[in-house]
Amino acid sequence: MAPSAPTLVAAPENGDVGTSSAASTASSVSSRREIFESEPEGMLTPSSALSSVQYKQAGIGQRADVADSTGDIAEKEADDLSSVGGYAPNGAAEEQTQANETNTTELPDTYPDLTDEAGRKAAARERDRINAYRAGGIRFAPWNIPYGRRLQTMAVLVHCLGIAMTVSFFFFLCAIPLTWPILIPYLLHMLLSKSATDGRLRARSEWFRRLMVWKFFAGYFPAELHKTHELPSTRKYIFGYHPHGIISHGAFAAFGTEALGFAKKFPGITNSLLTLDSNFRIPLYRDYILALGIQSVSKESITSILTTGGRDGDGMGRAVTIVIGGARESLEAHPGTLRLVLGQRKGFVKMAMRTGADLVPVLAFGENDLYDQLSADEHPLLHRLQMWVLHTLRFTLPFLHGRGIFNYDVGLMPYRRPLNIVVGRPIPVRKLAAGEKLDVREMDRLHAEYVAELEGMYERYRGVFVRTRRESVAVGSGQDGDAGGHEMGGNAGLEILD
Repeated sequence: MAPSAPTLVAAPENGDVGTSSAASTASSVSSRREIFESEPEGMLTPSSALSSVQYKQAGIGQRADVADSTGDIAEKEADDLSSVGGYAPNGAAEEQTQANETNTTELPDTYPDLTDEAGRKAAARERDRINAYRAGGIRFAPWNIPYGRRLQTMAVLVHCLGIAMTVSFFFFLCAIPLTWPILIPYLLHMLLSKSATDGRLRARSEWFRRLMVWKFFAGYFPAELHKTHELPSTRKYIFGYHPHGIISHGAFAAFGTEALGFAKKFPGITNSLLTLDSNFRIPLYRDYILALGIQSVSKESITSILTTGGRDGDGMGRAVTIVIGGARESLEAHPGTLRLVLGQRKGFVKMAMRTGADLVPVLAFGENDLYDQLSADEHPLLHRLQMWVLHTLRFTLPFLHGRGIFNYDVGLMPYRRPLNIVVGRPIPVRKLAAGEKLDVREMDRLHAEYVAELEGMYERYRGVFVRTRRESVAVGSGQDGDAGGHEMGGNAGLEILD
């Protein structure tokens, strides 16, 4: 049970608490009391999707708004309480209530109610950000940050620098002639190994996946995995993860490790997160991800995993997680938006039909909010460069911006924003018989059902997990969020791109 969030008191604008007189303090308290006890237009009200605990914590968001008006919070603060899911002004709450009532009618007993525990934890941390020490316009983390929080930051930093650290260490070993008798056979093994595609999962280590460091990694945001339906271990599955985000931190926490308890929530299912085959050509780094059970996203790898091993030797009880949008979708990852590159991506449906694996949509609320990146509309030349690199070299160069290790404004670390990964309803898929041709109409039907399920999941849980203030935007219109914000309504919050 997460501790309740402390009451926040806005500091004076100049940051000098000692200079305030008793009279001014009393006046300030009186004015705040009038704000909280009256009914201004921006007063928070509970929506149908919020629990009573979340509604009580809405007062914290109101106090954060008062602090914002006095200049204590930056106007375009990167990861403040206003971006925590589950808090909405009056208008948004009414719209969300109507939307949820409509969804309840359309999808009766399809998806259970969920709570935003990650959002409550993020709200409890807001005090440190509001009272952060400022220097040169940058907010620095206080010295009294709990030790556990420092460990969380360290875990995320080490993972983000994984490729750079392993490659650097490899070249360091290459500079020592005594290590050459080991490095040369290792390189030959790396070039010839089929560990990432043969489906045997020999390098997978459940001990490594359960290390405490991954708990710290998931607790940084914090991240939470939500189960909505039972997945029998007598079936095989293809999990489609959406959206890609910049680095897919949610996919790594939920399916690349046991930090969020996948094995306990879905017992009997061995899930393998898939990544680019080029990652398995990086010395030492390949061994790191193989130990986590991560495999190649190639057709050969998917077929091998889902047709070998498992309960009956035919892949039953196995699953793979594919980030469907890929590198192209990472360029659409902007806070407050949910653009999915999915309209023409049907290869995963073909693989499901050929292997007999059920399709499971996974929607990660908050994945796009972990970084800021340059807008294609504001920087068209840079966007053209990104697209050229994507089509030529098959990877992207996102011009991203995040927070720092010891500050909240400048750096390449992901923001501490809640991640809620919702696993949806499995869609049954019939395996093609030997020699049977793939039916294009059946493939289109499954793809349409998959997309409809994603839209239903978004509508069902957007009132709980979607940000509804400054970073909200009606992405169906193709406009990025602004300081004022736009409320998401209907299906406008989720856009399917080709």
